[in-house]
Amino acid sequence: MTTPNISARRTLGACAALMVGALTLTACGGSANAKDDEKGGKGDPKTSVAKIAISAKDGSTGASINATGVKVSDGKLTDVKMTVAGSGQTVAGSVSADGKVWKPKEQLERGTKYQISATAKDADGRTAAANSIFTTVTSSNSFIGTYTPDNGTTVGVGMPVSFTFDKAITDRKAVQSHITVSSSSGQKVIGHWFNGQRLDFRPEEYWKAGSKVTMKIDLDGVEGANGVYGVQKKTVTFTVGRSQVSTVDAKTQTMTVVRDGRTVKTIPISAGSPEHTTYNGQMVISEKFVQTRMNSRTVGLGGEYDIPDVPHAMRLTTSGTFIHGNYWYNKGNPPFGRQGTSHGCVGLADVQGAGGSTPAKWFYDNSLIGDVVIVKNSPDKTVAPDNGLNGWNMAWSQWVAGSAS
Repeated sequence: MTTPNISARRTLGACAALMVGALTLTACGGSANAKDDEKGGKGDPKTSVAKIAISAKDGSTGASINATGVKVSDGKLTDVKMTVAGSGQTVAGSVSADGKVWKPKEQLERGTKYQISATAKDADGRTAAANSIFTTVTSSNSFIGTYTPDNGTTVGVGMPVSFTFDKAITDRKAVQSHITVSSSSGQKVIGHWFNGQRLDFRPEEYWKAGSKVTMKIDLDGVEGANGVYGVQKKTVTFTVGRSQVSTVDAKTQTMTVVRDGRTVKTIPISAGSPEHTTYNGQMVISEKFVQTRMNSRTVGLGGEYDIPDVPHAMRLTTSGTFIHGNYWYNKGNPPFGRQGTSHGCVGLADVQGAGGSTPAKWFYDNSLIGDVVIVKNSPDKTVAPDNGLNGWNMAWSQWVAGSAS
């Protein structure tokens, strides 16, 4: 609730003075109490009983960018004007159907000064007013979490909910307790902190095909670190599609694609060479590109390759493991199904330009973000759980031990 401005205070003061005078005169006639009783104890009929509350107090800093708004009791809002202080730029908003609440149309900007002026009327048409000038929480004093998957998407059964925060979180329990993930399948979902800036959620086993997953983010105003507050408040839902798990056998250089428990295709592949082996383990497709550039310098391999148009590429690890098409193979001695020739990726036969009907195109077209690709029988180690969306490589007991709630 804001404090009335000077003009309003003067008006209230004048009303009070008039009221005292009126009471004095009436008392001389001996009828003051009777008239008060007739009014039902409401006091001065010129004073509105409508009470306006602006969520951000006048002069405050660190105001919410989500919850700022105006409410009125014992009356209805007649006008609310919100502007960016200084520029005067209008902030669009709307009043609820019952006239009790006004909210901005869109989320406010961080670190910005705003002004709200509101008026309302009570049942007798008497006007009340309130004003507030405040500043929203700054970027330096707030944190946000970039998350995946996006709202409304359909993903594979291996897709975890993954948050990456833009600042280190020291009160992990406070933050985790304000994020809930639930599934229509009834599977128990647990969060795991990989470090102070990454929090993933998953069930013990892959998601049930066809289930609906709901993520509720209620971080607005939550103190994640000393003097650093969350600003996000939203609900995200996504759908788990059919189950598809593909297993790459580095020994036989083949990949078996199993969908909903049935083998639908066996594809010859070329995994990592003896010098550049492919990780073992369960890996989740996190990105898909019809074509992308791959440069060996970005993964610490010097100038061994720089291919500007790798077709049908799907990321499996943050460190640079992909399953992708290969058009530069030796046409006289194709490696697929015979030997590993890549720098750690899983290659499938393809053509330049990503056109035509190729094994790589088929797999790309039939894959979702969140599908699982398992590599086995490689001489390499098992992929680290935090190298990509690959927490499935961690034992459930260890996963649960990394929860803060």
